[in-house]
Amino acid sequence: MTTFVEYSNIMKNKKTLLLGATTKPDRYAFRAINALTQKGHTVLAIGQNTGEVAGVKIHTKAVPVKNIDTVTLYLNPNRQRDYYNYIVEAQPKRVIFNPGTENPELYQLLELNNIEVEVACTLVLLATNQY
Repeated sequence: MTTFVEYSNIMKNKKTLLLGATTKPDRYAFRAINALTQKGHTVLAIGQNTGEVAGVKIHTKAVPVKNIDTVTLYLNPNRQRDYYNYIVEAQPKRVIFNPGTENPELYQLLELNNIEVEVACTLVLLATNQY
């Protein structure tokens, strides 16, 4: 039997794909992985280098994904181009463009594919329980 607390945690677990992951503690992507896992979200991470943050393995290549609720970007617009098809094929409910990742070209592609565009900060959304 599932308790209310367990059910509540299940309902707020938003499987998140984080693009631009890093093991460098001074980077916002690093902080986001920690904050997401602390809030009980499942995180898949892709970055330039392998490593692990908060028990989350960082992959260097696109990995097959299913049931992604949110993609959160920590890549500049030029580096995002390599992931356009990957993001669209993942069919997330939304893509969060963190500060410095704003990309009108990708906004348009996502909207054409019925994927919500959110220009926001993942860390602020988590801290204010708006994630």
